[in-house]
Amino acid sequence: MGVRDAMPARNDMVTANRDTFSSTLTRHQAFVSFYLAMQLVASGQWLSTVASIGMAVGPPLVYADQAYSIVKKKDATGFSRDVCAILLIANITRCFFWLGNRFETALLVQSLLMIVAQLALLYICIRYRPRLSTEVLVGSMRPLSFWQWTGYSQYIEFLAGLVICQSILILIFGRSDLFVNLLGFVALGLESTLPIPQLISNYKQRSLYGFRMSTLIGWVGGDSFK
Repeated sequence: MGVRDAMPARNDMVTANRDTFSSTLTRHQAFVSFYLAMQLVASGQWLSTVASIGMAVGPPLVYADQAYSIVKKKDATGFSRDVCAILLIANITRCFFWLGNRFETALLVQSLLMIVAQLALLYICIRYRPRLSTEVLVGSMRPLSFWQWTGYSQYIEFLAGLVICQSILILIFGRSDLFVNLLGFVALGLESTLPIPQLISNYKQRSLYGFRMSTLIGWVGGDSFK
């Protein structure tokens, strides 16, 4: 009978010890998690992560207000489509540059998001383009009316041709540092001319109508951040 009476007491003791161990382990895990979180904050990695996200998402979002303004007014007058051309060609070229020179992933994501954003903005500009404008008259003087086409599909065909050409070139000359560096130079050089088409458009119109100040602030802020 003594042995039988001792068995429940022993089981209760084992259960109590197990609960104590589990509670101690849980507290230890919580402490380790807190310690690692504090180490992450102390090392500044969270700042780097936030900066990378901002770097990737910020520049494409600059054009959201411009697109919203055009849709709201149903009028793309005042915004130069050549801005879309520069950003599309430059960022497509930068993506191929990444294949030969793996720069920061956040910048690659930025380029991909910018391509999507500019394709959407270009579609909006074409849909709400004015029937007659200074930009159209100037565009008629360009060889093959470059980037002043009437159909969105024509822009897509040109960009598809650009991607195919650069794909062929990167397959042939991808191991050449000179060619890879040339791609980077072209992308950077094109992007540096970004304000020029808009400046010309504003000068010809003698007005800033249709051009959002938020876009200009985004350009200045982006250059300052870089």
